[in-house]
Order: sequence, then C-alpha cells, then structure tokens
Amino acid sequence: MPDETIRGRWASEIVAALPERISHAPLAWARETPDAEAIVDGDVVWTCADLAEAVAEMRERLAAAGVRPGDRIMVLNENSRALVASILAASEMDAWCAVVSARLSGAEIDTIAESCRPRLQVFTTGASPDAAGALADARSAERVVSPRLGEIALGPVQDVEPEPVAAAGAEQVATLIYTSGTTGTPKGVMLSHRNMLFVAAVSGGLRALAPADRVYGVLPISHVFGLSSMFLGTLFAGATLQLQARFDPAALARALAHDGLTVLQGVPAMFQRLLEYLNTRGESLQAPDLRYMSVGGAPLDPAVKERIEQAFGLRLHNGYGLTESAPTISQTRLDDPLDDTSCGPVLPLLSYRLQGDDGKPVAEGEVGELWVRGPTVMKGYYRRPEATAEVVDADGWLNTGDMARVDERGNLYIVGRTKELIIRSGFNVYPPDVEAVLTAHPDVTLSAVVGRPVEGNEEVVAYVQLAPGSKATAEAIRAFAAERLAPYKRPSEVVIMEALPATPTGKILKGKLNAMIAAGDV
Repeated sequence: MPDETIRGRWASEIVAALPERISHAPLAWARETPDAEAIVDGDVVWTCADLAEAVAEMRERLAAAGVRPGDRIMVLNENSRALVASILAASEMDAWCAVVSARLSGAEIDTIAESCRPRLQVFTTGASPDAAGALADARSAERVVSPRLGEIALGPVQDVEPEPVAAAGAEQVATLIYTSGTTGTPKGVMLSHRNMLFVAAVSGGLRALAPADRVYGVLPISHVFGLSSMFLGTLFAGATLQLQARFDPAALARALAHDGLTVLQGVPAMFQRLLEYLNTRGESLQAPDLRYMSVGGAPLDPAVKERIEQAFGLRLHNGYGLTESAPTISQTRLDDPLDDTSCGPVLPLLSYRLQGDDGKPVAEGEVGELWVRGPTVMKGYYRRPEATAEVVDADGWLNTGDMARVDERGNLYIVGRTKELIIRSGFNVYPPDVEAVLTAHPDVTLSAVVGRPVEGNEEVVAYVQLAPGSKATAEAIRAFAAERLAPYKRPSEVVIMEALPATPTGKILKGKLNAMIAAGDV
C-alpha cells in the first residue's frame, strides 16, 4: 500500500484527517466561506451558507416524516439541489441514502425497494416531473413545494427496522448504490462514509480540486462515478458544482463557452456526442476556462482519446474503478499525462494483485484477474452475504472481475471483463482490443463486441453506432477491421444499430446485446 504526496501532503496524512461523515466537510465550508458559491441548479444559486440551510431543512422534513438513525431512505432522483440536500441530510441523521435513478422502470424500482426496505421514499419531482412525478403518484407520495428545495414528494412512512449506527465513518454506511443489473438482479453496494471520503479527498486531490474550481455536474449522482468523484469530490474541496439533470450536448457547449467551467468529468460517449453536435453545426469548441478533463465508467479507445484531445487542446485524463470500490481504483496523474489509454497508477494506500486461473500471481507484464484491497472497498452487498463472499475474500481482497496488466511504470491497463472474454479457436479475444480498432473507423462513434456461441467454438460479433449521416456499410467496417486485426479477432458479423443500448452514464449494456444473440435477433 504505497503512500504518495498530493499537493505537498502525504495521502496518509490526508486520510488521517478525514471527518467521520460525508456531510461534515461541506458544512465546514459553510462556516469558513459562507458566501462562496456551492451549488448552481439552473437559475438557482446556493452559497455554502445556503447549502447548509437547505440540509437543515431537509433534515427537519425527514425527521418529521419519521426517519430515524439507521433507517434507509430511497431517493428517486435526477441531479438537483433537492438530491444534494437529501444525501447530506441523511448523513447528518446517520440514515443510509439509497440513491436511485428516477429513469428506471417502476418494476426495477420496486425490486430495489424490496431489497433496501426504505423507511421513506423521496422523489425529486421538481427536477424530473415526467419520471419522478409519475413514480411518485403511483406510490401515493405527497407533493411538497419548498422555496429553497423546489418541489419534492414524500412517500408513506414504512414500518421497518433500523440498522445499527456506528460512530466511525469506516463502519457506518453512507449510501446504497444499486448495480445496473444488466446481468442479473441488482445488488445494493454498501459504501461507508470513509469509502466515499477517501475517493473525494485523494482522487479529488490528485485532480487538484480547489475552491476556485467550477465542476460540470452532469454525471448522474445515482451512479457511483457521479456520487463520490463528482458530487462529493467537488463539495469536499469547497468548489462549485453546476448541476445538470440530463446530458444535452447543446447545454454542455454553452456551459463550456460561457459559464467558467474548469473541470469536466464524463464518459467517453459524452465527449463524442458533444463533438458530433459541434461538427454537424459547423461550430468549433469554446472552453476558455477548462483546465482539466477526464473520463471513466467505460473503456477509452485510442482514436476517441485523440479526437477529444485535438478538439479541446487539453490532455484527456483517464481512470478506472467500479461501484464496489467507491469507485476509483486508479487514475492518471496531473503531472504525468499519458499518450496511451492507460488508467494510470493505482491510488495511494491501495494494494492490488493480478492472478491467473490457478489463483497464482501472473508474471510481470502479463494479463491477470485484478484484485484490490484498501480504503475504497465496499462493506458488502446489503442483505446479500453469499453474494458478498463471492467477490470479497476473508482478507478483504475485492475481485474486480476485470482482466488487467501493469506496465513497468506501474500504469494499469484494463483489457476486458473476465466474463466477457471470448475464446475463439483456443485464442483469447479481449473485446476492448477489437472495439478500439472499430472505433478508429472515421464513421464509427461507438462499438461493442460480444461472443456468440457456435458449435464447439465462439465467434466475434460487433455492434456499431455510426456518426450522423454516415453511409458506411457493415461490409466496409468488417473490411476495415480485417486489415488491422489478427484473423481470430476479426468480427464474424458487424451489426449497425441506430443507438447502442446504454445506461444514462453511457455504459453500454452488453447484457442486452447478449440477450439479442440468445434470442437470434442479431
């Protein structure tokens, strides 16, 4: 678990000074810099003092509704000031906050509610009148209009048992984040206050977040990348978080040009959609104040990285993580931007190992399954001890399920998911290798590669999404790939789709593509 200096301080010093609750740092800024901007939500601007008052109001509303320490509240949300206040108020009350996207179906939400057993459901109806509003009405939630918070809705209180409360932030659960459920029943990842604060402080420190920064808050806070890195990282540093409920390339272009944004975090697809929007309008990118941009949440192809860097005139930083690690495991460093698509070194104070199918360490530079241990590893899946034991061993090592290698400088490269590995004629095919070639085609904006079982073997099937107005054919894309890939890696079939199925964060839902193959709908 190597230590590292971050802006003149050792990471271990930073971690030792962390507060016990995620709400403590934002509320401390309210005392230190009460007039500084903290939250921008459309036309509403909250200073740090306003944020503290909003947290107090939400806390009063939750307490009046019957929420107790150890209870779970489930917030059906899109990014909004009401969501920010709800998360921080739950922290102050020692309640757990299950942060759930209001864009899920009613059936999906009912499944999550059955798992987390919330004392109260909160709906950010003001930020999502169509999704959260309909969901709130179907669950007999009472609408409340607050001059400060906007409109919210509170569901009926439920008779549930609270969980024990721990004083230590490393033991007390702050949030429940439910996995996307693309391959099975969603599981509630229990993230402690210390899990989230470690990422906010250390990962944010490596980005040099400071009070002068203005961060574009478009990543869904219901996703761990948006929750720990963007939302909490910004408020922990005393910077300004400019909220955006849904990604819109026109809105992002305007914000970059006119709102003084200094930090932009996203997934690769978000950057690609912005560039497509500007290209179709014949406009150039304007981002005069931007100093830092990074991607995560999905693989980064070399061709995509090059296009983005050329358009912005900045280095594109990259990182890697997963929900079960709160999420950050590695990220590139400010003083050492990389020319390739490495995810950078592992965060300080985290340990990692790469092992083969036999459970033994792989040779240096070889590909192995990545395991990590340290302050970011979740407490487990809520009410799912068997599922927890499948991914976290008795010594606290988390199996990421990803295949990776590490170069001589300590930079991490993710080569594919263990379960996504395609074995063709005895050769291992890692989908990101093929996807990187496909996305290098000038007409391809997104690609996803999956395996299709055939008698005694597997073959490679590629799904691609083309740039608007493209006339490229599947045959032309196959020929392009064939010139650049070994025979065993070449797609047997290329399927052009108008839009690849994806989560709100841009993560491609390969489970849906596999289901199409299983149903014969290729």
